[in-house]
Amino acid sequence: MSGHSKWSTIKRKKGAEDAKRAKIFTRLARDVMVAARDGGGDPEMNPKLKLAVQKAKSANMPNDNVDRAIKRGTGELDGGTVEEYTYEGYGVAGIAFMIEVITDNKNRSLAEVKNVFNKNNGTFAQNGAVAYQFDQKGYITLKQEEGQEIDIDEVFMVAAEADAEDVVDEDGIITVYTPRDQFGAVEQALLEGGYKTDDAELRWFPQIELDVALKAGVQNMRIMEKLEELDDVQSVASNLNITDELVQAFSEKV
Repeated sequence: MSGHSKWSTIKRKKGAEDAKRAKIFTRLARDVMVAARDGGGDPEMNPKLKLAVQKAKSANMPNDNVDRAIKRGTGELDGGTVEEYTYEGYGVAGIAFMIEVITDNKNRSLAEVKNVFNKNNGTFAQNGAVAYQFDQKGYITLKQEEGQEIDIDEVFMVAAEADAEDVVDEDGIITVYTPRDQFGAVEQALLEGGYKTDDAELRWFPQIELDVALKAGVQNMRIMEKLEELDDVQSVASNLNITDELVQAFSEKV
């Protein structure tokens, strides 16, 4: 998961800049709506919703917007039907992509995803074309308050008790990986252990990461970036091996 870790670091560095865009509220509101739809509108009884609300407020989304998103998710307000879809595709040199989307307009989302591939020498693929190359796992990052240092060994003990797969320090961010079926149990164990989460979701991870020529690698990272800029896209995964050399080359192109 080394490539994924490097890409996560790049995205975290871009986070402050991305948060300036007004459209980030649209994405956050959909997260809140889906969480409320799936687990109810009480954040204290719905950990997924609680995290979504925390993210929205951290981005300075007005409380009224958050409340409306919750009510749309639970059906108390009209006009909030959203659905989740998974799209697949190939980038340059056969690199595979998995794209998670939350949208109120499937046709728009599909057209936008296809357009990114078409404009960047990629190919949109049918469902199942690349999914077999990935596994879906739980991904949880822990929030460190100012002046606080989390003991990774203690986190490992708590997470392992709930059958987590791994706990690692990724550039100062304590990250917990879980099997898909144990995601909820591990998240709950961490919360009960007094830890706060920054991120907690299911993500796709490649079974094997592939090396390609530097130019092709930069082109594939550009595809990842363009996909993640789409309002409806929640996450993007690829089986590209993102090396330090590739990160440097991509940064010089940006």
